[in-house]
Amino acid sequence: MSSNQALQKLLMGWRHHLHQYPETGFEEHKTAEFVTQTLSNMGLEVTSGIGGTGLIASISRGASDKAVAIRADMDALNICEASNERQYISQHHGKMHACGHDGHMAMVLGAAKLLTDNPNFDGTIRFLFPACRRTWLWCKSDDG
Repeated sequence: MSSNQALQKLLMGWRHHLHQYPETGFEEHKTAEFVTQTLSNMGLEVTSGIGGTGLIASISRGASDKAVAIRADMDALNICEASNERQYISQHHGKMHACGHDGHMAMVLGAAKLLTDNPNFDGTIRFLFPACRRTWLWCKSDDG
C-alpha cells in the first residue's frame, strides 16, 4: 500500500468514526477526546477545554516566522439521519453531521499527519477545533 493510500484509509476511518458519534455544540466530549488522542498519537501537544470542549494543537519547526491556522468545527446538528445504507450511520439517534464537520475534522487531522511526517516542514501551523462554531471568538478571552 502506498503512503497516499494509507493516508486515504486513515482519513476515511477517522471520518466514518466521527460520523457515527455526532455530538451537538458544547457536548463534543467524546469527539474532543478522539481528536485529542489522534493528535497526541502524532506527537502533538494539545491544549483542551477551550470554551468547554474546544482544543488547539500546533506544529512549530524550523526558522520560518510564517504561521497559519487550520480550523474544523466539531459540532453536529439535531437531525435524524435518514439513510441506513452506509456502515457508518449515526449511532446517536436524532443527531448527525449533516453539514460536513466530520469530513472537515478528518481533513484537518490529515493535514496534521502530513505535516508531522514531513521533516522539511518550516513554520508554524495551529490546528483549531472550536467547541461550537458560533462561540469561538469569545473562547479566546475566556480561556486564554
